[in-house]
Amino acid sequence: MKQKNIIDESELEDIVVPEKYDITSFGADYDVEGCVKRLERGDIYIPPFQRDYVWNLKDASRFIESLLFGLPVPGVFLAKEHESSKLLVIDGQQRLKTLQYFYNGFFNPKENEKKQRVFKLIGVQKKYEGKSFATLAEDDRITLNDSIIHATIIKQESPEGDDTSIYHVFERLNSGGRKLAPQEIRSALYHGKLVDLITNLNENPQWREIFGKPHQRLKDEELILRFLALYVRADSYKKPMNDFLNKFSAKYLNPKQSELEDFRNIFEKTIEIIYKNIGSDAFRLERGVNAAVFDSVMYGLSRRVIKGEIKNKKDINKMYSKILASGQFIKSVSHSTADDTSVATRTKIASEFFYKIK
Repeated sequence: MKQKNIIDESELEDIVVPEKYDITSFGADYDVEGCVKRLERGDIYIPPFQRDYVWNLKDASRFIESLLFGLPVPGVFLAKEHESSKLLVIDGQQRLKTLQYFYNGFFNPKENEKKQRVFKLIGVQKKYEGKSFATLAEDDRITLNDSIIHATIIKQESPEGDDTSIYHVFERLNSGGRKLAPQEIRSALYHGKLVDLITNLNENPQWREIFGKPHQRLKDEELILRFLALYVRADSYKKPMNDFLNKFSAKYLNPKQSELEDFRNIFEKTIEIIYKNIGSDAFRLERGVNAAVFDSVMYGLSRRVIKGEIKNKKDINKMYSKILASGQFIKSVSHSTADDTSVATRTKIASEFFYKIK
């Protein structure tokens, strides 16, 4: 199954200055031993998309050596979560994982590999060369245990409960190599039952036939989130699209079971009707899945699904063609697609056409 192109004009339009936030930040000094224990307990949490470890053994060894020498090392940035009070790593995961690996004795361990590489220091001063944490001299272990990692901890005070400022900090500050995609950040900040549901819905075979192979940067999951957010809150949509999705993700972090079932049912029913009656080329104008066509067609058809059984299935494709023939609709899915007017126009047109189906 090939990766199909995704057309999403809102990615360009969402480059806006965010609203003002009330953010508190404060410094905290953690001794290395305590820092490792917090990582082990999960009190300091490294999000899944950040778990690619890129340092080689020499890089990692020199970082440990710096601490043994008593040299200052760069601090880390953490964000305090509203729900759990856990500390989410925004920047500094290479350093933190290096400490965890050294204390546990294995360098960058792989889950399914029986033979793991023992973490022995290389390319360092002679007295440390070849040493593991277990074989360090006792005074060196004490020095390392007592070494300080400085953390800057940030917390959003207002607006309450959505952590949208943390999203923007993540977007600008993270230095993990590649620029993070919006849904990658979102999945870390708002990990909960909604994210789990979306991950599960993303495996739907009919959706996979339409979209193609899973997207490495989670664009397919973002589209599902976009549909659910409009399904629930289309009437209160305000640009930019990214902030709209962030706020929805925060509000529905852990939905009630009845809400989860509703989200699952409406997505599965709607995508099944699309696949069976429009086919795997749905949501395209020329090339690739058009995100704006997707969100409006899914939204419009879902309103008809709520109304009751669709008897005249042949009319689905007919109405879909009429929607795509509308000049107003095409304008709303081609230019300024994240604008309030564009979203309102295309969801209204799609809803009106699909609602006519008996």
